[in-house]
Amino acid sequence: MIKKFGADTALLLIDVQKGVHTLSHWGGPTGRMNNPDCQEKLVQLLRSFRTAGRRCAFTRHNSIEPDSPLKFSLPGGAQLDGLETAEGDIIVNKDVNSGFIGTSLEVDLRRAGIQRLVVAGYFTNFCVETTVRMAGNMGFDVYLAHDACATCNRIDRHGKDHDPELVHDMAVASMHGEFCTALTTDELVALLSSDAADLDRAQGNEDTSAKPELRLA
Repeated sequence: MIKKFGADTALLLIDVQKGVHTLSHWGGPTGRMNNPDCQEKLVQLLRSFRTAGRRCAFTRHNSIEPDSPLKFSLPGGAQLDGLETAEGDIIVNKDVNSGFIGTSLEVDLRRAGIQRLVVAGYFTNFCVETTVRMAGNMGFDVYLAHDACATCNRIDRHGKDHDPELVHDMAVASMHGEFCTALTTDELVALLSSDAADLDRAQGNEDTSAKPELRLA
């Protein structure tokens, strides 16, 4: 069973900025992104957490890379529509993959009494994964909204173009059962109202963690 999300739970949205859709930057001439419903799911999560009175947190990326569209000085640095920050939110600005490196995110969450995190955003295999891995190692009870994440295709060192859905799925598989419990947006929204008797946590590195092959939500 997974217990209802209480006041110790926060939604953490990763880099929900317009520049994530500059696909030629992220995936080259064949740039493309998986999960066309991602932004809709992110808006659903944010509205649900705000309605429930739960804390919301955001990382915002301000890249030092010269060609990145994720800069506050560019249109790509702005928040995606429907995913704007609000007064009282925890907001940190970063220029690396992890939301915890060079920011006050951990301190802000601890001071707010947050022990459980629901994480979603862009990109699944970059900033989302790096932040989830660190959060899990820091002892947070982490849940990944896997259908509210997305990424782009990756071209490897041999020039092979890997489909974004494969990249996304492998990232989720690497996180789930070790650093977090991966659930759907609908399952996570339902946890704002009640316990989920049919679901189980799957996080590793705990004295109660089952064998990896048994960590199924």
